Amino acid sequence: MTDKPIARAALNRFLSPRSVAVVGASDKPGALGATLLSNLEKNGFSGEIYPINPKRDEIGGRKCLPSVDALPEGVDVAVLAIPRAGVLDAVKGLAARKAGGVVIFSAGFAEGGDEGLAEQREIARIAADAGMVVEGPNCLGMVNYVDRVPLTFVETMCTPPGERRGIGVVSQSGAMAAVLATMLLARDLGVSYTVSTGNEAASGVEDYVDWMVDDPNTHVIAMLVEQFRKPQAFLAAARRAAAAGKPVVLLHPGKSSAARESAATHTGAMAGDYKLMRAMVSRAGVIFAETLEELGDIAEIAARVPALPSGSTAVLGESGAFKALTLDLAEELDLPLADLNDDNAPDLRAALPPFVPVSNPLDITAQGLSEPAIYTRTLDALLADDRVGTVIAGIIQAEPITCAIKFPPILASVEGKSLSKPLVFAGLDEGAEVPAERIAALRGAGIPWFPTTERALHAVARLSAWSARDRDANGLEPTKLTGLDVVSGVIPEYRAKELLAPAGIAFPKGQFAASADEAAAAADAVGYPVAMKAQAAALGHKSDAGGVLLNLADADAVRTAFRQIFENVAAYSKSIRLDGVLIEAMGKRGMEMIVGAKNDPEWGPVILAGFGGVTAEILQDVRLLPADMTEAGVVAELMKLKNAALLSGYRGSPALDVAALAKLIVRLGQVLRAEPSIREIDLNPVILHAEGEGVVALDALMLVD
Repeated sequence: MTDKPIARAALNRFLSPRSVAVVGASDKPGALGATLLSNLEKNGFSGEIYPINPKRDEIGGRKCLPSVDALPEGVDVAVLAIPRAGVLDAVKGLAARKAGGVVIFSAGFAEGGDEGLAEQREIARIAADAGMVVEGPNCLGMVNYVDRVPLTFVETMCTPPGERRGIGVVSQSGAMAAVLATMLLARDLGVSYTVSTGNEAASGVEDYVDWMVDDPNTHVIAMLVEQFRKPQAFLAAARRAAAAGKPVVLLHPGKSSAARESAATHTGAMAGDYKLMRAMVSRAGVIFAETLEELGDIAEIAARVPALPSGSTAVLGESGAFKALTLDLAEELDLPLADLNDDNAPDLRAALPPFVPVSNPLDITAQGLSEPAIYTRTLDALLADDRVGTVIAGIIQAEPITCAIKFPPILASVEGKSLSKPLVFAGLDEGAEVPAERIAALRGAGIPWFPTTERALHAVARLSAWSARDRDANGLEPTKLTGLDVVSGVIPEYRAKELLAPAGIAFPKGQFAASADEAAAAADAVGYPVAMKAQAAALGHKSDAGGVLLNLADADAVRTAFRQIFENVAAYSKSIRLDGVLIEAMGKRGMEMIVGAKNDPEWGPVILAGFGGVTAEILQDVRLLPADMTEAGVVAELMKLKNAALLSGYRGSPALDVAALAKLIVRLGQVLRAEPSIREIDLNPVILHAEGEGVVALDALMLVD
């Protein structure tokens, strides 16, 4: 792909064409060109259609042209339903005829070897020179449901979204684009466009997302992406979508794939491609789904409800066991539940019979069967409570008679009212015989219907977290490092500390020494007891090589230790040549943390922070943080660590200085944003002391381009 952005006018023309050429047109059942023609005709496409097939004079009453060279100038879109061998010449011909865009179904390009990759790059070059949109190759095309234009070889009948809020589907996988559209349409949701980008020779997911941000027919964007080929362009589009109030929901396979070969630091090994991508994309305002079903569920709620889930949730149920299960799942999902009880919820208390205590989740028992109005009263009270941001009704549906009792009073809680928060209906009994008209009535009133409560809770949790996300940047100026321009490669600890200390990163008092006498003098200056650490760019893990000696009490001990360290490292690896040693003051013990920084060439700067020490890579208890976060935002992320309880004071131990750690992380972010030549920084361990006593980084390693 080229870096040249696609003009909006070009995408307007491509996605809403008024003339279409079908290269490889056919009337043979099952042929790609035949299905495409059939799709256009049965959906009432009123523009010009130009079938192209050199072996036919006409197809279905339409005159066939022998080649793209016979086309009139300025056809909006040409669809290539031909073998790969003819694609490149067809693209050249279409550029010469000033076509607006090309859809390429054919496979075998970048995924097929060097020859195919070269042809794909040539297609990209031609498209850029001609200002022509190219979708694919290796794609299923696109469907414009708004104008009923299906440029795909999948049998399609377009249902325009009409008054419904439209969901735009953007997927690199054509099959998944079609599957997701089928799922959404089956739920009576409006779909505005589906675009499968395939190999993305000359247009990618970021182009279509950016276009949909300004499209009045698209209110939610659902995506399935395996690789972001232009990360910065996608982040910009995602930020625009979030600012416009259009949720972007993403399913991204790849959590289990091997990360790119790491550099010489813990940070490189731990900030793998998927984790880094997820941190940056989430920061841009994208909601992650874990499964295809969840992708549809989140998109459905976002498209159907009057306002997105936020704040605390209230759950109405009819079973004590369901109440317990919901409490477990809400804790697992980190879904906050509103604190409701007999004393603080008078309206809800008044809506319930005396034998039903106020709680959340609320168990109204089977009272609704004999007193259906209880559903309306309780839902009215919950929807009116300012402490509740979302209401989930977990209902036993059973069969049509029971549905006839329960559904009307639930509907009555929203009918004729302007709600400022969502009500979500979730069945407890998947497979229950629920009349279709009952589900349609709920959906028509803006109430999403789910066959299981688990699905509803998962989707609401994702959307609630999105609403509560930290959106603030710290606004601090980037911090340049003096002397960085004269170093490169792996920078050993003593030089890394010299570079970073002026930026406000706290290290122990220390001095570098290249001889035993210098080491003794440094120890005298620093003050006993001291630590001695071997120094070499090639020595990433000093303790493994016997390169760290502690609690040296006097000059004689220092001189002996100097010789011992050189012998230890030589025994560990004869290839390592030490620059010398670093003498540092011994400090008091504290919690060992790790703080790292990475300037990814595609995604930009990111900070890694968590529990550290020699077991950092084993424990993997870390968070990845964009480099522009506020101190408050960083603290909130640190408190999401699996072992965060250790930071707050555990079993009588003092609370730790998390604020000081957040300040260090913010300062490191300032450095990373100012210095793109820094590939990685690794501070491990960082000793975190009791609240008010600060942090100190004991080790530092840098990798500089």
